Amino acid sequence: MTDSPDAFTHAWFGEFRRARTELGAGEVLEHDWYIGNVVVGGAEIEVMLGTGDPVRARALLPDLEDVVGTFAALARTASDAVVTEFGGAETAPEEFDDAAQDLRVSTIEVREDGTVVLHLEDTCGQHFLDGYWPAVSLSAERKVLEVSVEA
Repeated sequence: MTDSPDAFTHAWFGEFRRARTELGAGEVLEHDWYIGNVVVGGAEIEVMLGTGDPVRARALLPDLEDVVGTFAALARTASDAVVTEFGGAETAPEEFDDAAQDLRVSTIEVREDGTVVLHLEDTCGQHFLDGYWPAVSLSAERKVLEVSVEA
């Protein structure tokens, strides 16, 4: 694929394309991010690069490399943060291990300010209502900034 304003290819991560949503009557909504996929630990994970500019999107790839390189630790940090946020004061230690198994990173979002948001999927349906998922925002230093629930 030839690089263009709508898409570019990275040697290791593959293709990224401008995110679009097709609306009714043929309308297309163009988003301010690029999307792609990366395989980590045998699982395919969606990636969002938080800009609509292809040059700036490419500049986010070193942050993505950092996340992929430390993925196991960051995924555990994210699941532990979710349990800490929603588990209460008397959370049993095994609940952290259970959450690490049940909450899987489905999307990595890399933003221009250096923050990364890991969107998690509840693979067993026991932690969050259907249609809702936790998201953990990490600083550029990969420390937890915020835990939220999205829909």
